[in-house]
Amino acid sequence: MSRPNRFAAQGSTLFLATLLVGGPASAQAPAAATPVAAAATWTPELAMRYRSIQGTAISPDGALVVYGLREPLMEGEKSEYLTHLWVVRSDGTGLRQFTRGEKSAGSPAFSPDGKWLAFTSSRSGTGQVWVMAVDGGEAEQVTSAEAGVSGYAWSPDGSRIAYLMANPETAEEKAAKREKRDAQIVDTDFKFAHLYVLPLRPDTAGKRPAARLTEGEFHVTSFDWAPDGQVLVFAHQADPRINSARLSAHLSVVAATAGGAVRPLVTGAGIHTSPRFSPDGRQVAFVSTGNQPEPIGLGDVYVVDAAGGTPRRLADTPDRSASLLSWSADGRSVYVTESIRTQRHLMALPVAGGPPRQVTQGTGVFGGVVLSANKLHLAFTFESSSVPADVHVSPVDRFVMRKLTDVHAGVPRPRMGRTEVVSWPSPDGKFTIDGILTYPVDYRQGRQYPLLLNVHGGPAGVFSESFTGSGSIYMVQVLAQQGYAVLQPNPRGSSGYGKEFRYANFKDWGYGDMDDLMAGVDRTIAMGVAHPDSLVLAGWSYGGFMTSFAVTRTDRFKAASMGAGLPNLISMTMTTDIPDYLVGHMGDEFWNDFATYEKHSAMYRIGKVTTPTQVIHGERDLRVPFTQGQEFYTALRRRGVPTEFMVLPRTPHGPSEPKLLMQVTPRLLRWFDQHLGRSRQAAYLP
Repeated sequence: MSRPNRFAAQGSTLFLATLLVGGPASAQAPAAATPVAAAATWTPELAMRYRSIQGTAISPDGALVVYGLREPLMEGEKSEYLTHLWVVRSDGTGLRQFTRGEKSAGSPAFSPDGKWLAFTSSRSGTGQVWVMAVDGGEAEQVTSAEAGVSGYAWSPDGSRIAYLMANPETAEEKAAKREKRDAQIVDTDFKFAHLYVLPLRPDTAGKRPAARLTEGEFHVTSFDWAPDGQVLVFAHQADPRINSARLSAHLSVVAATAGGAVRPLVTGAGIHTSPRFSPDGRQVAFVSTGNQPEPIGLGDVYVVDAAGGTPRRLADTPDRSASLLSWSADGRSVYVTESIRTQRHLMALPVAGGPPRQVTQGTGVFGGVVLSANKLHLAFTFESSSVPADVHVSPVDRFVMRKLTDVHAGVPRPRMGRTEVVSWPSPDGKFTIDGILTYPVDYRQGRQYPLLLNVHGGPAGVFSESFTGSGSIYMVQVLAQQGYAVLQPNPRGSSGYGKEFRYANFKDWGYGDMDDLMAGVDRTIAMGVAHPDSLVLAGWSYGGFMTSFAVTRTDRFKAASMGAGLPNLISMTMTTDIPDYLVGHMGDEFWNDFATYEKHSAMYRIGKVTTPTQVIHGERDLRVPFTQGQEFYTALRRRGVPTEFMVLPRTPHGPSEPKLLMQVTPRLLRWFDQHLGRSRQAAYLP
């Protein structure tokens, strides 16, 4: 939270399947991790013990920090994640668990006076806002939103809470569902999210009647209170579909009382989101694509007078994909976070003009960044390739990290495969490509090892210097333990390297980007790390696309694994929930340009495949529909190419159940070992 009343919500992801994972420390370099008990080997079970930190908040005076700690529950029939909130003082003392129970708690936010902590939980059946005294006690449910709360924010004086709720089902719709006559017409009867506000103090009947602030056929996605609490600024799009967010989004202002008129603030053809009022309430900062949609991705920061007028674009950030947090206390800067090559940092962007100034310092990934209400203190998580994430604080004006937690104290830390960033020129000479290389655990110089080329999602994903030991689709240290070197490149199209780099694979999927990848493979061979005859390939989402396409262009890989891949761009465009994303990368609808779609689709080159290729896909994937994996598997099988199809039941665009997540890497290893002629390396492999 950048201020106590900032919008708190669960975000949504688009096409990216990249899973970003990352002591006392100075501004120059983090100190070594706390020593822990040794363990013999990295296994999926051990990787899952490295828990993730889900969201942070800092009290208005910077004295307290709260964070969510997510852990997998895998006993008996359970396969789910549970998140609870913890509180710690900013000097590192007084750590205590704040919420408990069988239902998760998240989206924490301190009240403006710092005495109360709000959070969301479905402990009463649907997601609602709960409030509990910071000193402890019983949590009280303060919202009774029929369809649940999707985001909320304290008012500046702490007397009210504004929240978002989708339109609930009507009585007729409920009856139709009960009576099994609830057939639906696609793309109609949308459940739009709208703004509500309620008082924290109950009325004489003990109720908190909510006032509805917006209504109509538009969908509110984010909002912010004006400092005087009289109005709210909000972003909205045409409907709730994720694809609609790629087409247009506007900003409007509404009074904080029922019946107020909605006043447009920023319209036009671009996508305008994440509004934040300045400290004096006279200006609104926001993120925008400019005067047109940018399907490949663009996020510049703009400022507009709160009364209306022409928005003014601030200086470019390094990647031009800023995530806007808040204003500085004096209103002279706004704070943003962004990927910078293989790291992620906080920057201050001057409102009057001038380049951004990097605030955070160090090699790794700074996440969950929040500022105290007085803008004097930062709270954030920090991780690196060899150090798991923990919560830290720092003064804003002089960055010096202070570690507050030791989340993984006592979790075994076996010897890790060393990880470093390597770089190489793209074959066409246009770019320098970075890759994150993890060596086998028992690496010996002069010996060559099997190499896994792991391709990220997106294509605008990015491999960052995050902790390599945690549980993910591709468990890097588990692979390294089994004698594999793992190369995770950021080819053209990746985030973190600027707009030109991100747009460089427009209408070129599978060609320039694949050349970048293969140059990285050759780099690791030239380093003496990778054995040229022991190469394997895997990727998820766009990484799955690249896997499917690569095996039509080369037979250098002994085996491959396509995860949630899209080998047929024509059928993909007509079945995904984000068709405009793919059309934006291909330049036009497929019926206007069959040649481009066919050129970049592995299915139209399937006759060239000889590489044994495994297929893994989620049964309920709407982003890259299940039929994409099915198409590729069936074609390979009918052609006699060695293949297998691993279906993850109940799974959307990536494993959401920990037990299913744990099955992917062992199955992957079994496939690779089989086709490399390696014997089984560990007892946990199936």
